[in-house]
Amino acid sequence: MKLGIGIGWRPEIADAVEALPGIDWVEAVAENLCADHLPASLARLRERGVTVVPHGVSLGLGGADRPDPGRLADLAARAALLGTPLVTEHIAFVRAGGPRTASPVLEAGHLLPVPRTWAALDVLCENVRIAQDSLPVPLALENIAALISWPDEELTEGQFLAELVERTGVRLLIDVANLHINHVNRGEDPARALDELPVEAIAYVHVAGGIERDGVWHDTHAHPVTAPVLGILAELRSRVTPPGVLLERDDDFPPAAELAGELDAIRATLDAGRGEVRPASSVAARPGSPAATARADGDGGRAPHGDTAAVTEQTTEAVRDAEAAPEQTTDAVGEAAVPNRMTDVAREAAVPGRDGQADADAARDRVAVAQASLLSALVAGTPAPEGFDHRRLGIQSRALAAKRADVVAKVAPELPEILGQAYRGEFLAYARTRPMAAGYRRDALDFAEQLLIAGRPGEDDVRRRLTYWWQDRAAPRPPRRATRLARAARSVLVGR
Repeated sequence: MKLGIGIGWRPEIADAVEALPGIDWVEAVAENLCADHLPASLARLRERGVTVVPHGVSLGLGGADRPDPGRLADLAARAALLGTPLVTEHIAFVRAGGPRTASPVLEAGHLLPVPRTWAALDVLCENVRIAQDSLPVPLALENIAALISWPDEELTEGQFLAELVERTGVRLLIDVANLHINHVNRGEDPARALDELPVEAIAYVHVAGGIERDGVWHDTHAHPVTAPVLGILAELRSRVTPPGVLLERDDDFPPAAELAGELDAIRATLDAGRGEVRPASSVAARPGSPAATARADGDGGRAPHGDTAAVTEQTTEAVRDAEAAPEQTTDAVGEAAVPNRMTDVAREAAVPGRDGQADADAARDRVAVAQASLLSALVAGTPAPEGFDHRRLGIQSRALAAKRADVVAKVAPELPEILGQAYRGEFLAYARTRPMAAGYRRDALDFAEQLLIAGRPGEDDVRRRLTYWWQDRAAPRPPRRATRLARAARSVLVGR
């Protein structure tokens, strides 16, 4: 399946995307599309023969729970509506808590990294199989960027991806910008990841921009693509000809001419490597890579792989509000020998046996506790789990709160209009100990309600306008005095 050169379709740049020359395909955030009709711009693109791929951001396939059937059905409906050849999602978790941990469900509003452990891999693989069975077209999964590292990881990123593909036959969406980000933030070698992952399983490639502050790279999708990212694209191109390459932009959209210039730079990078692609079997494998281990074992390589916004992945304001740490972390997985093929114990755990279901549920429970502890520290102010870099957790926590403020301002633009310059500070103070639990629109209502309960804003006119806004969207009248007092008492208890 050849896709060619594409760009992420967003409503803000819909006209520019339609006018850009040489666009073979586009990608649209699945959750921002209606299930029964397309925006006029996407409909026109499809009529021109431009492929549209839905890109999901909310399944949370790396989470401890099995995928939600409703979310899978929604993604399948978008795929059918678009007549797409595939759908894509992320190797990430986006929520935690619930019955497995006897705690409230917490929403991250962001893509968070899965621990690269055998237990997390087992959970991810089962979730991927469930998703594959529910979708009408093949699924490809994207590697994500991260500010934080899990302690005691057992696999490198390349090994983790290779095992995922081997077990499930899922295809890969490789984001070369995320490989660069993980190099800066976690000390991981992009070339090693490319050596270790099965490049023949790549469905397409993402290229995006970001910004570095004091040694921390932020995945903004709101800045130009940098030379190091294009360099990793060239590295990948030397190993394989990717079926498709797509430019992502989610915020601070530049003029169409600048987008065209970035697409030209991508084309030039790919053209420079034309005719120089090394066959996958001839790529010089680094010591300890899966390919090297396979050759040492005498099997010649891996088994064949199957063929099987209001929401964005980051925002500019998150960068402005997240204080960057001056030092880099040093807890990335080192170059030491990590098991490259599945150990006998791990392979037995992946195959259901007499106690297979009990083992699978136990793995899910362990992953659930770990993810809930981390997310609670990030969005609810609870103590940081053992082994994490506290400074990096602080950066991630502030970035998540800033992103919530940005998205709430988009889905409820009346709030920053009513509150003026006080909006951002008030929202960040609210978000510090009040996690999002039911989406951004509910978050906007809860934020306004908390302000009214606390008697803010101080100006009568502003508070009156906020009250009317809340009434129009939440209830026929504001909460009664007894309800307000009960909620205020509860908020004090939760904030302790």
